[in-house]
Amino acid sequence: MNELDEGRMTKEEVMAKLQTVFDTVFVEPVVVSETLCADDVEEWDSLVHVAFIVAVERAFNIRFRLGETEATANVGEFADLILRRLTA
Repeated sequence: MNELDEGRMTKEEVMAKLQTVFDTVFVEPVVVSETLCADDVEEWDSLVHVAFIVAVERAFNIRFRLGETEATANVGEFADLILRRLTA
């Protein structure tokens, strides 16, 4: 089993992996921080959001419930949600 299967990633590791996802999904460079939100990124529209969520689900081998991601206000809260899904 790898660390994803065992749910032992740290928040810092999740943030680093999220940076990789951002680098893949977004054309313009985005520096990931805990306070980053969609309003901070000009390119982040509804279509890119869907692609981003799908890329995160694939990268972390998780699935989000309907409406679950909309409850997060920024990347830090989203990372916390990922950690919860990894240990669920």
